[in-house]
Amino acid sequence: MNGWPLIDWALDFAFVAVGLALLLCAWRLLRGPEVTDRVLALDTMYINVVALVILFGMRFGTELFFEAALIIALLGFASTVALARYLSRGDVLE
Repeated sequence: MNGWPLIDWALDFAFVAVGLALLLCAWRLLRGPEVTDRVLALDTMYINVVALVILFGMRFGTELFFEAALIIALLGFASTVALARYLSRGDVLE
């Protein structure tokens, strides 16, 4: 985005903030004291990945990244539901 230094600065700041959030979630995923903490960290990580992909779409100005973010969000939601069901019941399918 040439000619808009404030937007470039804001995008750079957002990249750093989301990257830091991803690192903190990865730390919780590896060091979580319980399984529920790890599931929540994994759920938060896919949300952060969606945000990162959207930021890349804004940086490069293409809609392909927004479609990829939508697919990641759908797969992340389905996997979170499946994992929660597995942890609560012991199986995913009835």
